Amino acid sequence: MGLFKRNPFGHILFLKRWLIRIFGILTHRRYRGFNELHIEGSEIIRTLPDRNVLFISNHQTYFADVVAMFHVFNASLSGREDNIKNVGYLWHPKLNIYYVAASETMHSGILPRILAYVGAITVERTWRAGGKDISEKKAVNPNDTENIKLALSDGWVITFPQGTTKSFKPVRKGTAHIIKQHKPIVVPIVIDGFRRSFDKKGLRIKKKNILQSFIIKEPLIFDYENETIDEIVEKIEYAIEQHPSFLKVIPAEEIEEQERLNRLRQWQL
Repeated sequence: MGLFKRNPFGHILFLKRWLIRIFGILTHRRYRGFNELHIEGSEIIRTLPDRNVLFISNHQTYFADVVAMFHVFNASLSGREDNIKNVGYLWHPKLNIYYVAASETMHSGILPRILAYVGAITVERTWRAGGKDISEKKAVNPNDTENIKLALSDGWVITFPQGTTKSFKPVRKGTAHIIKQHKPIVVPIVIDGFRRSFDKKGLRIKKKNILQSFIIKEPLIFDYENETIDEIVEKIEYAIEQHPSFLKVIPAEEIEEQERLNRLRQWQL
């Protein structure tokens, strides 16, 4: 009977475990080989409870960001200190990790459908349809919020509160409502380098020898009863370093110098 044990969404855990192992092995060199993943804060992962944890992060690709999180979370839980050395940490992966993704993205092909089985909570975008922004916002599907509630009660949930891979876009208020209603432990993550490493979908390697960064921050503290939705949104923007105040104009000479240093580093490698 244990072989066919299912999670609350009806996914067979035995199958999910093998999908995580297989995709983990296939993608490991994307973060430790072709490119190098710099991790900070893995000790925070080991202090978290098994359920009702919400990870919030900026977003750079459709899939590579989430895959990196599965690697880092499982490596951290297996005792790795800020590294993903030895992919053996995937032999006993944490199976109650979920991630929020747009329905249209997860139904765009066979591979996304398989990846959805690993832990996607698919939601209908209320502000976007057919890959384009729409002027009239659609009503929120109550099943979407119920599924996120169900996932939090079962384990950890990853969400990208901007709802887009573009930098410095506004944080959607839906994430703030989830925090206020379900009172999860909220852990911010800030990533960088993924946009330079991969294509937009995060399936194809665009450039090698890129230093990727993955910073796990201490859980945020909220006054769930008294903080407003707008105050929570602003706190999220600062935590994932997507508040407008982080946006600055970089002088052209600084950009040229950085490109020169990157070329030199790649030549040395």
